[in-house]
Parts: sequence; C-alpha cells; structure tokens
Amino acid sequence: MPFVKKIKSDAYFSRFQVKYRRRREGKTDYYARKRLTTQAKNKYNAPKYRLVVRFTNKDIIIQIAYARLQGDFILAAAHSRELPRYGINHGLTNWSAAYATGLLCARRALTKLGLADKYEGVAEPTGEYAMTEALDEDDAPRPFKCFLDVGLKRTSTGSRVFGAMKGASDGGIFIPHSEKRFPGYDPESKELDAEVLKKYIYGGHIAEYMESLEEEDDERFKKQFATYLADGVGSEDIEEIFTNAYAAIREDPTFKPTEKTKDWKAETKKHATPRLTHAQRKEKIAARIEQFHAGGGAADDDDDDE
Repeated sequence: MPFVKKIKSDAYFSRFQVKYRRRREGKTDYYARKRLTTQAKNKYNAPKYRLVVRFTNKDIIIQIAYARLQGDFILAAAHSRELPRYGINHGLTNWSAAYATGLLCARRALTKLGLADKYEGVAEPTGEYAMTEALDEDDAPRPFKCFLDVGLKRTSTGSRVFGAMKGASDGGIFIPHSEKRFPGYDPESKELDAEVLKKYIYGGHIAEYMESLEEEDDERFKKQFATYLADGVGSEDIEEIFTNAYAAIREDPTFKPTEKTKDWKAETKKHATPRLTHAQRKEKIAARIEQFHAGGGAADDDDDDE
C-alpha cells in the first residue's frame, strides 16, 4: 500500500477553531457584514449606517443600524404591523407593504435627524429610477447615506427587499443602488419599465391577481381574499388605499405605541417576589430568631419541671 499522508492529525484538531456562533447557526454572513460595517479610517468615528431589511411570516422589519464594539445600535426602525394605522390592513408582507415600510422608516429617521423638510424624496412615485442627491444650496446638509443589508435573502430581480429599499430611497435617504433588480427591468434591453415598477408600488399586481383569480376560481378567490372581502375591499380599491397610506406616512411618521388591552407591567409584578431592602432582611432575621427562642424557651421550662 502506498504511503498516505495523515492530514487531520492530533495537531490539526488541537488548533481547530470553530466558526462564530451565528455563522454556525446560519444567521449571519460575516463576509458581507465585515464589508458593510468597516468604515474608512479617514472618517474617524463616523458610523457606517445600514438599512437592515428582514422578513418574517407575518411582518417586515426595517431598521437603520450602525455597528460599535459593544454591538449594533438602532437609529430608527419600522414594522409593517404599524401599517394598519395608515389604512393598509391586509397583505402586510407583500411588495407594496415592503415599500410602505421602507418609506415609513426613512421618514421617521429623517424626522429624527431634522432633515425631513430638506430631503422629501419622491412624493408621488412614478416608477422612474431616482436617487436622492445633495442640495445645491450653500452650507446645506448632505443627504443621509446608508447601505442596503439584505442578510441571507436571495437578491433576485423583483424581490421584496428592493421594494423596501425603493421605499426608503423615495423617502429621502441616499442608498447607492441601480435599477437592475427592480420589477420591470429587462436584462436584454437593459432598460427599466417604469410602468411595471409603478404598478408594484401602488399594489397593481395584487389587484390584477384578485381579478384573474375571481374569474378562474371563485371559491379559491373567496378563501384567499376573505379578509379583503370582509372589509369590503375590492381590486379597484387597492391603488387608492396605498396612495392614501403613502400620504399619511409623510404627514405623520412618528412612532405611536398601540393601546394595550391589559396593564402587562402590573401583570408581571403580580407574580414576582419583591426584593427586600437590607433593613427588611435584618428585621426578618431578628423576627425568626425571636420566634425560635420563644419556642425553645417553652420546651426548656418543661424539662426543668421534671
């Protein structure tokens, strides 16, 4: 038998280093994260902001975050579950909802930074490719800049991730990007069909699907769009709903907590054992000692009588 070199020896395993926990769990792409968080050294302590877009089964989470040694800090955040406040009550994870959530996050961040009046973005989206540019005025602040962080999601053409990015970009934030991944882009002619993108922004693709499904399979249509039908929302109402929602978001993007059905703080404290002060602990110990002596003293007296 020919000589076989032993590669994975004891020395190999003694020096083996496991990957980071979140890499082992398949949650963080550290190759991408390093490039999204590492800032140029000539910018000193200026943070590098990221537009973090994440999707769950029932929610869209968009945050503007920056990294520090202690961890990530959030400048502003928006959730699609806030959209019912602006009139969008259905389909909170679709492309148009992603656009609305991105717009909400952008307007909220710019309001916090005092740039909302200077950088309004695209008030009436037409589907055209547009990026926020610096103002021509002297001493005018530069636009707020951040980079898209898609996490582990596939960046396929037409993805909802780019709907969120388009909403944030139209909201007045400068996000470097091209039109190549928007719905309506033709890779052969290398041109963007603005009408297709506009249709997605205003929920036209949802209305089209509603109409086609109603014609082809009425039973399935009633099942799939049951909540729409219960609220009296038809395919002809979709565009108006999103148009009004975008205007309402621009009017008041501030966060307002929802009204709670219970006082959860009181509910939590109800089952918690309160922490005693030093004086209370001393009193409790003194009371137990006194109780012990009182019981023991009675037993000793009985022994003396015998």
